[in-house]
Amino acid sequence: MIFEKMEKYDYEQLIFCQDKTSGLKAIICIHDTTLGPALGGSRMWQYDTEEEAIEDVLRLAKGMTYKNAAAGLNLGGGKTVIIGDASKDKSEAFFRALGRYVHSLGGRYITAEDVGTTVEDMDYIYQETPYVCGISESYGSGGNPSPMTAYGVYVAMKRTAKEAFGDDSLEGKTIAVQGVGNVSYSLCRHLHEEGAKLIVTDINQASVDRAVNDFGAEAVGIEEIYSVDADIFAPCALGGVLNDETIPTLKVKAVCGSANNQLLDSDKHGKMLESRGIVYAPDYVVNCGGVINVADELQGYDADRAKGKVEEIYKQMDKIFSIAKRDNVTPAVAADRLAEERIDSMMRVRSTFSQNEITTLSRR
Repeated sequence: MIFEKMEKYDYEQLIFCQDKTSGLKAIICIHDTTLGPALGGSRMWQYDTEEEAIEDVLRLAKGMTYKNAAAGLNLGGGKTVIIGDASKDKSEAFFRALGRYVHSLGGRYITAEDVGTTVEDMDYIYQETPYVCGISESYGSGGNPSPMTAYGVYVAMKRTAKEAFGDDSLEGKTIAVQGVGNVSYSLCRHLHEEGAKLIVTDINQASVDRAVNDFGAEAVGIEEIYSVDADIFAPCALGGVLNDETIPTLKVKAVCGSANNQLLDSDKHGKMLESRGIVYAPDYVVNCGGVINVADELQGYDADRAKGKVEEIYKQMDKIFSIAKRDNVTPAVAADRLAEERIDSMMRVRSTFSQNEITTLSRR
C-alpha cells in the first residue's frame, strides 16, 4: 500500500538503494520540494523489518518538510534510513555507495548526519557528491551542530518565557532539564550565564555530576523531574514524555526543550497542557537551530550568519503563538499551520511561468 500512503500525504519520491559489494541497504524519501531541495539526515538503524524502515523514513521525511518550513528555510523535506548496525556495518565503500545514490538525484535531496551516522561518514559521502552537509570543518563546514541547536533552544525558551510570564528574561527562573547530553549541556550553560536556577536529571550519572559541578545544578531522580517546582520544564532526552501520566504532575508554566516528539499524542496532549495553563513550545521549531546551522553550509559556511539565522527562531515562535491565538488552537497545531501556510503560499507563487534553460526554445 505504498502508493496509497504516498498519495495521502503527497510524497514525491521513495528510492530504494542497494549495493551488494558494500552491503548498503538504504531508503531515501523526498516528501516535498516546494520550498527548495529536500534536506534531511541519514539515519542508520537496525530495523526489525523492511516495512518498519519504510514507515520510519516516510514519517521522518514529512517531519523535515514541516521543520524546514517552520524554520524559515528555503528547503523541502527528505530523509534517508540505512538498514544496518552502526557499530559494525560501516565502511568507506558503504557510505561512498550511498553518496553516489544521493548524487544521482541531481540535487533534489541533500543529506547530513543523524542518529547512527557521524561527520566521518558524511566526509565519505562528500567524496562522491556535493549534496551533503555536516562534513568536517576542514571542508568548510560548521562542524558539530549541537551548540547551535542548544542556542536555538535557548532563544525559543526566551520567547516562550515571554508568553508565559510577560517578559523574556530567564534570570531567576527555575528550569527543570530532563537529559544533560551534548545539546542540553550547552543549553544549561546559556541558562546558567543568564542567572537561571537548574534542576537536572539523566540516566548517565556522569552527565548529571558535570552539570552540578559546572553550573551549580540541583540533581533529582529520573521520575522526580516531572513533579519538581519549577517555572519551565525542558525535555531534552526521549520523545513521548508528555502523556497522560506525566502532564498532571507538572508544576510549571511552560514546556520548552530539545527532544523530538515530546507529545505522545500531539492533539490530545497539546490540549491537556493548554487546559492546565501550560505554554507549550513546539519541539521541531525549538530544536531547529542545528538544521539552520547545517543549511548555512550550502551558501559557504559563515558562523556569524548562521547564528543570526538561529536567532530568527524567536520571530518564528512569535508567529506560532499569534496563529494559536488567531485560530484558537494549540501551539502544536499552530506550528503545523505556519509550515503549511508557507508551503501553500510558495506553491501559488511558483505556479507563475518563468523561463529557464529547460524551457528556452531553440529556433533554427
